[in-house]
Amino acid sequence: MNTMNTSTAADVAPLPAQQAGRFPLGSRRVARIGYGAMQLAGPGVFGPPASPEAAIAVLREAVALGVDHIDTSDFYGPHVTNQLIRQALHPYRDGLTIVTKVGARRGDDASWLPAQSPAELVQQVHDNLRHLGLDVLDVVNLRSMLDVHGPAEGSLAPQLAALAQLQQQGLVRHIGLSNVTATQVEEARGFCEIVCVQNMYNLAHRQDDALVDALAAQGVAYVPFFPLGGFSPLQSQALSAVAAELGATPMQVALAWLLQRSPNLLLIPGTSSVAHLRQNLAAASLRIPAELLRRLDPA
Repeated sequence: MNTMNTSTAADVAPLPAQQAGRFPLGSRRVARIGYGAMQLAGPGVFGPPASPEAAIAVLREAVALGVDHIDTSDFYGPHVTNQLIRQALHPYRDGLTIVTKVGARRGDDASWLPAQSPAELVQQVHDNLRHLGLDVLDVVNLRSMLDVHGPAEGSLAPQLAALAQLQQQGLVRHIGLSNVTATQVEEARGFCEIVCVQNMYNLAHRQDDALVDALAAQGVAYVPFFPLGGFSPLQSQALSAVAAELGATPMQVALAWLLQRSPNLLLIPGTSSVAHLRQNLAAASLRIPAELLRRLDPA
């Protein structure tokens, strides 16, 4: 006797990475938890990993679990993470958005150095294309290097003009910004549409609160990095206590807090471990009750 499968797409549970919903990034709506590839390089984000096979396994597992937004840069390694992504995932499945960054280079001593001239930016875009095996980059973030350690005011006009020209040439679909101020975001809009802003932002560092809210109102993605960066001992204790009550890890709670903070936050937690990857993606289904959220707020 023949049986008919009457299940619909609505009956199928979303993959782990997709349980927190979606938000626009460029021309696609991506899962709100993606994957940051920085940690796939060697120590200090320099040189190859101890096990390229393990790095490839993490990338393949991420996509299998529903990740459709991968953050990378050719200055991770340098070149290492892009080469691993290509080896693991090329030819890329439809719907996978790869976001890369330009604006820096690595010294022989593993230092992070500015590479902001128009000629350097053009070369970096071509390097990313070549190492990823792409004809066009989905999203390119311009990282400001006016201050390596955080956003600093100053014009980015020459850099923005160079990227806008590459976009007009068809080498870049969309442009974003990283390590920038609200003033620089407004300046950039005079050159091109800005589809995302990538800055440090987490439970303990909320200097970008106003920018997050402004971008949300405009339908623009904000991509926070370092979800556990810069916590004081007291903040770490509060986070650990809430995590214990929820039966979760502190990282899961930090990620879940970001997901509940605003619908335009797209997360890119990184790891070189398949087990940690699965833990991070499980944060997509973690809900922090209002009472515990209040305990995480600054005193």
